[in-house]
Amino acid sequence: MLHDRVLVLPEKDASERQSSSGLVIPASAVGARRLSWAVVSALGDSVRQVRRGDRVLYDPEEKAEVDIAGRDYVLLREKDIHGVAHQEDAVASPGLYL
Repeated sequence: MLHDRVLVLPEKDASERQSSSGLVIPASAVGARRLSWAVVSALGDSVRQVRRGDRVLYDPEEKAEVDIAGRDYVLLREKDIHGVAHQEDAVASPGLYL
C-alpha cells in the first residue's frame, strides 16, 4: 500500500435488516444513504489514525473495489474513513481519579 491508502475488507451487508424494536426492514426499502463497516487489512506508510484489524466506518458510494485472491476488498484514502470502532478492553485501567 502506498501513501495514505487503506485496504479494507467490507463486512457482508445483509439484504434484510432488523430495527432495534424488532421490525424487519426489507432490502427493497430505500432510505437515506447508509455508511458501511469494514475491517482494515493493509495500510500505506502515511496512515496515522487507524491500525490493521481496526473496524472502520466508510461511505460505500466513495470507494474503489479490488479483487485479491478471490476476495473483494475496498481501497480508500484515510480521509474517506468516517470513524473507527475500538473494542473496550475488559481489563482496562479504571482511569485517573483525583
